[in-house]
Amino acid sequence: DRYENAWHTDATWREKPPFGCVLRCVECPPVGGDTTWVNMVLAYERLPEHVKTQIAGLRARHSIEASFGAAMPPEKRLALHAQFPDAEHPVVRTHPETGEKVLFVNAFTTHFTNFHTAQNVRFGQDASPGASHLLNYLISQAYIPAYQVRFRWKPNTVAFWDNRSTQHYAVMDYPPCHRKMERAGIIGDRPF
Repeated sequence: DRYENAWHTDATWREKPPFGCVLRCVECPPVGGDTTWVNMVLAYERLPEHVKTQIAGLRARHSIEASFGAAMPPEKRLALHAQFPDAEHPVVRTHPETGEKVLFVNAFTTHFTNFHTAQNVRFGQDASPGASHLLNYLISQAYIPAYQVRFRWKPNTVAFWDNRSTQHYAVMDYPPCHRKMERAGIIGDRPF
């Protein structure tokens, strides 16, 4: 009943998502409860050239309301949205230190904000399916095992990752056992 099984980059629904995160295992099950990370630089690099061209200038909306808020009663969901309004980021961001291009869409991404142009849409009905198919395709790049690494937790192990160029997925395969973690996010900057 928890929202753990989704590929995501932490807090992209903020204007300035964390640049990195640290996770420490306090308690873990004897089997399962791994975390998997995916390299979104590699996911971008291996896209077909025509897709890279199509997404080069696209921007997308990221929302906590549409993800964590979806199961909330309307008044709580709207309060969450008021506290954390949606953010808009480039679909392909540039890593500020390496200069690498990063595919920057995930489970918090709801839609493109500038897809509906004459170049992309012939008729009005093209707008929604064309954009949603492309967004789903881009989000699905995180599912490719060749871009992933899996981390097995033990008590007191620590993971530190670059939130700007990765996504992660908490594997929820351990009930009825428990997993307790401590997490810290490191203040980041606005993606460009």
